[in-house]
Amino acid sequence: MMHTSSTAHSAFNSYISSSIQDKERGATLIELLVGLTIGLLTISVGLGAIMVSRGVTTTVSDTTTLQQQASYAFRVIGQQLRQAGGRPLNAAADPRAAATFVQPPGVSLSSSQPIAGLDTPTASQFIISLRYVNASESIYPSPPSSTPIEGYLTRDCLGSNSGIASVPIVFNGLRKNGTDLECSNSTGNVQPIISNLVDLRIRYLQQKLNLADKQPQFRYASAANLHPEWHEVYGIEVCLELEGEQIIDTVGASYTKCDGTTATRGNKLRMVFKNIFHIRNHAWPKPIS
Repeated sequence: MMHTSSTAHSAFNSYISSSIQDKERGATLIELLVGLTIGLLTISVGLGAIMVSRGVTTTVSDTTTLQQQASYAFRVIGQQLRQAGGRPLNAAADPRAAATFVQPPGVSLSSSQPIAGLDTPTASQFIISLRYVNASESIYPSPPSSTPIEGYLTRDCLGSNSGIASVPIVFNGLRKNGTDLECSNSTGNVQPIISNLVDLRIRYLQQKLNLADKQPQFRYASAANLHPEWHEVYGIEVCLELEGEQIIDTVGASYTKCDGTTATRGNKLRMVFKNIFHIRNHAWPKPIS
C-alpha cells in the first residue's frame, strides 16, 4: 500500500511539473512572424489613412484660400470698373433742362480715357487703367447729431480718397507683378491686392453700330483693336489664374487656362476664375483727335 501511494504521488508531481513547463513555454518563431505581419499591416493602413486625410485637408485648404482671394480681387476690381467713366450730375442745374455734369476745375477730361489697357504690358505698366471724376456727398452722422457733413464715400482700389482738391480724377491701375496682383491709386501708392497669381487676362466687350441695319452689335476685342475707341467698351471680362502653395498629387490632371489653352496642373492646385463686369457710365467726353 505504501509503494502504490508513493507511485501515485510521484506521477501527480510529474504531471504538475509538465503543466507548469507547458504554460511557461514562449511563442514560436512562426507566431512572432504572424504577429509582426499583422502589426505592420495595421500600421500601413493607418499611415495610408493619415496621408489621404492630409491630402484632402491640403486640397480643401488651398481651394478655400484661392476662392477667397479671387472673390476679394473681383470685389475690388468690380467696384472700380462699375465707377469707370463716372461723372457727378450738376445738382444746381435746372431740372427741366437736359442733365449736365460737374466739370472738375483745371482738368480736361477729353485728354484722358476712362478705360485704357494693354494686351502685353511690361512689369511696370498697367494691364488696365480706370478713371472717374471724384465727388463729395452729404453724409449724415449717427444720432444725436443731425447736421450733414461733406465727405467721400467713394474709395479707390486701395480704400482711400484724398479729396477733390488733390485728386479731382480718381485713378486705378492694375498690374501683375510676380505672383501679386497690384493696384496703384491717384497718389502713386502701389499695394498688392492678392497673391498666388499666375496669369491675369482681360477682354473687352465692344459695342459697335452695324451700318447695314443700324443695330448695335457686340463683340470681344483686345486692347490693341480698341485703341482709340475706348468709349465703345460696354463690358470687361477679367480672368485670374491662381496657384496653391502646397505640393499635391494631381495625377496628370489638366485644366483650361485663361488664354483658352489646356495645360497640366503639375504638382500644385491651379484654379481659373472669370467674371464679366458691365460698364455703366458713358458720359465721358471723347478724346480730342
